[in-house]
Amino acid sequence: MELTERLRECTGFDWDAGNADKNWIKHGVSCSEAEEVFFNQPLVVSDDDFHSTKEEGFYGLGQTNQQRLLFVVFTVRNELIRVISVRDMTKREREVYRIHG
Repeated sequence: MELTERLRECTGFDWDAGNADKNWIKHGVSCSEAEEVFFNQPLVVSDDDFHSTKEEGFYGLGQTNQQRLLFVVFTVRNELIRVISVRDMTKREREVYRIHG
């Protein structure tokens, strides 16, 4: 099944307290902001083969409701999106987002 189809079948999010706190403290991104990325278009997603050793991982480039551009590393467990890390996009990532989004 294609990743975009898998995301459409997801019913919610699974947050690990440590990741939620880390993303807020380190990057100033709240859980709700990270979740917005999955509901807004465009959303550019790809496999994250480099960092994924224990489970299938992905990364996404997207924007919040306030047009904040975010880079999200996540996995899909059952029908839940589990955000591992989220931060502002780098300049290079913004360029990729503009080209592929």
